[in-house]
Amino acid sequence: MATIAELKAQTQAAIESRSAWLIDIAKTILDHPEAGFQETTTARLVSDKLHELGIGHDTGIALTGIKGYIRGGKPGPTVAVIGELDSLRVPGHPHANATTGAAHACGHHCQIGMMLGAAVGLKALEGQDALAGNIALLAVPAEEFIDVEYRWRLHQSGKLGLMAGKQEFIRLGAFDDVDMAMMVHTASSSAEDVKFALGGTSNGHVVKYVRFIGRSAHAGSSPHQGINALQAAMVALNALNTQRETLRNEDTIRLHGILTSGGTSVNAVPAEVRYEGRVRGKNAEVIADANMKMDRCLRAGALAMGAKVNIVTLPGYLPMRNNLSMLELFQHNAAQLVGESQITTHSPSRNRGGSTDMGDLSQIMPVIHPYTTAATGTGHGADYLIQDYVQAVIHPAKAMAMTVIDLLANGAEKAKEVLGTSPAPMSKRQYLALQDSRLTEELYEGKSV
Repeated sequence: MATIAELKAQTQAAIESRSAWLIDIAKTILDHPEAGFQETTTARLVSDKLHELGIGHDTGIALTGIKGYIRGGKPGPTVAVIGELDSLRVPGHPHANATTGAAHACGHHCQIGMMLGAAVGLKALEGQDALAGNIALLAVPAEEFIDVEYRWRLHQSGKLGLMAGKQEFIRLGAFDDVDMAMMVHTASSSAEDVKFALGGTSNGHVVKYVRFIGRSAHAGSSPHQGINALQAAMVALNALNTQRETLRNEDTIRLHGILTSGGTSVNAVPAEVRYEGRVRGKNAEVIADANMKMDRCLRAGALAMGAKVNIVTLPGYLPMRNNLSMLELFQHNAAQLVGESQITTHSPSRNRGGSTDMGDLSQIMPVIHPYTTAATGTGHGADYLIQDYVQAVIHPAKAMAMTVIDLLANGAEKAKEVLGTSPAPMSKRQYLALQDSRLTEELYEGKSV
């Protein structure tokens, strides 16, 4: 039987032989960005590439998601390698879709390249007794929690239960046979000065979809006969800004959002204004407190103008938990590729401020979510561009594939050790119950007493 070193060498050689193919896939996705739950072209491309590799897979999971398998030669745990299908909407990005504004300003196009790269490497070992377990290959939709109204409508129509990709994969059972998972995210050189950054955590959040409801009237001749929903929204947002001094820095609370509709005609008092927002924080308790404050402010805006406000709170993400044992394996493998000096490991409490549904998955199984520094510019900005596609795609693919080998070799000794020493904070049932409890809708009528 081949040694672990020989298995890793075989895997790396397979990935290297397809490096141009993998980078071309990432660049193709870059040029065809699609927002969450709309990634039909991207999903079709991924399916075609899996067919090309001879990897059987299911499609249409959570509308556009994909799941394939590579089987080891012996039974054992299943390790998932994940890539995200979706883009943001950043109209000023040089690779933005001219019609939709969709753009890969967060590097998800490279994640699909990485996932397929790991698939290439591990496919070369399929059926070998050296691997005790299986590899699940997941292309997951809708990590960027945008287009909130669209997702709420999908939920209301019964097409979605939970409204983000990994959340819905969990609900549908796509992770039921998975024991642990990994993915790598791109990062900018403005955020990290090494090639791989490991560890840390992320904010959790809840998502807001808010409608201020007033009454239309002629804005010139009879504004007094209307109820101005835009003014109600402005009062609410100004009230929200006054809450910032009540928020503790150590809780990393972020209150932010956008007005997606401010009225329909300039000569009519706005009768409906729509707002999509976010309440982020380091844990569920501080999020709940900040969310209560936001709701108070939203009601205050309606009360001030005698309007109504419909407040929908959607279950967002949970904080990220990186498994330390898996991180150590990944770090060792990444160091073989870029050198130890090009890797940093952050404290588990180091919070990047953003959020990811990989945090949700980390609450029910061991996961890792390292970063690869391959871009310049600001994440989610029009200037976020991948500059080094080897570091963005090929090195992460090799590091993940080698980490899977470490986990599943020797009778899956390392994977079993991780599972035996890393109890999940909650079960799938508990997770779904928590998320169900966070979905609320309220209609507040701001009538004077």
